[in-house]
Amino acid sequence: MTTPSATATATRTPTATGAVQAKQSLGARIAARAGGGAMRVFLVLVGLFWLMPTIGLLLSSLRSGDEIAATGWWKVFTAPSQLTFDNYSRLLDNSTITHSLLSTVLITVPATVLVVVIGSLAGYAFAWMDFPGRDWWFLLVVGLLVVPVQVALVPVSKLFGEIGIFETTLGVILFHTAFGLPFAIFLLRNFFAEIPRELLEAARLDGAGEIRLFTRVVMPLGGPAIASLGIFQFLWVWNDMLVALIFADSDSPPITVALQQQVRQFGNNIDVLAPGAFVSMVIPLAVFFAFQRQFVSGVMAGAVK
Repeated sequence: MTTPSATATATRTPTATGAVQAKQSLGARIAARAGGGAMRVFLVLVGLFWLMPTIGLLLSSLRSGDEIAATGWWKVFTAPSQLTFDNYSRLLDNSTITHSLLSTVLITVPATVLVVVIGSLAGYAFAWMDFPGRDWWFLLVVGLLVVPVQVALVPVSKLFGEIGIFETTLGVILFHTAFGLPFAIFLLRNFFAEIPRELLEAARLDGAGEIRLFTRVVMPLGGPAIASLGIFQFLWVWNDMLVALIFADSDSPPITVALQQQVRQFGNNIDVLAPGAFVSMVIPLAVFFAFQRQFVSGVMAGAVK
């Protein structure tokens, strides 16, 4: 009869120093060896493959229209003389594209700021303030998360037409703000609820009111979640085309609509479309990388109790 101690010692092997070491399984040994240089090389290759469309768009934006139509973007590695910044010069001279970039900024920044501010106030109220029907109101907010944008296009269009803000920048901002608030309130309420109650009670004992408590205690602690929300909202509004195509002013459309109109009107102006598409992509990428650390902290918030 084999005892448990005999079974345990059978799975262990003595080392050169006489210590007993547990024998690793085949999978554990493969995982340990794969964590070295080979895995790093593999991850670098995957990253380069993932970035290949972006690199191709960048190199295409630095080539003339005739060269883009004749050969692929990889030809620049054998003929680097093709690279030029003339496309970006013509892009800056294109009033449609420059005005659309300005319109996109005028829509995205207010829509992001409004969602962050209102969502922070509402999230704090749902987390730490008692008022009648608080849980039922929060359930309603959670239910609004599953409402698709397409459902509201027709009724909101009629409403905006009646109050005179259809095809205006204000209408686009209000639409994005309304549909961004449910997610903002849900995210920030859950984050604010994890703040220790003792910390808030200590601030109240020191004479802090709700406004001071929110601005001096809750907002600094909620920085990662607020940064994550701001990135989500910024990317959604900047890259949106459906809402802008319906509610934006046709004389000053956002960049997504302007690029779509360029494709529809002119089929051979790739020398304008390529740099315009790259500029419209690199701006949200810059915003994301600027707040990358806060974004990761905000996404991981609440994962470990």
